[in-house]
Amino acid sequence: MATTRLTYRRRNPYNTRSNKVRVIKTPGGKLRYQHLKKRGSPPKCGDCGIKLPGIPALRPREYASISRPKKKVQRAYGGSRCANCVKDRVVRAFLIEEQKIVKKVLKESQQRKR
Repeated sequence: MATTRLTYRRRNPYNTRSNKVRVIKTPGGKLRYQHLKKRGSPPKCGDCGIKLPGIPALRPREYASISRPKKKVQRAYGGSRCANCVKDRVVRAFLIEEQKIVKKVLKESQQRKR
């Protein structure tokens, strides 16, 4: 039995990334191409590059149609940085501030000695 030849249903005649298809059987029993959408890539952490947990992987335009709580996580830098990178930023900022205070105290003690 010969396989049924199928033709693309859109104007793009080439097998490109944006023109992927799946063979389906219609209720009438015919084989037909079903055009597939591209998979969405998950948002990634801007610092370390891992996938952000809790945020769906969608195509860019689909983020416009979902509600705000689904686009981010309830945390500082939620939806932009992962929890570990936020923790590192907080610790780094704290240590920098502590270092400034130590420098200031040392400078004052040096001036008192003179």
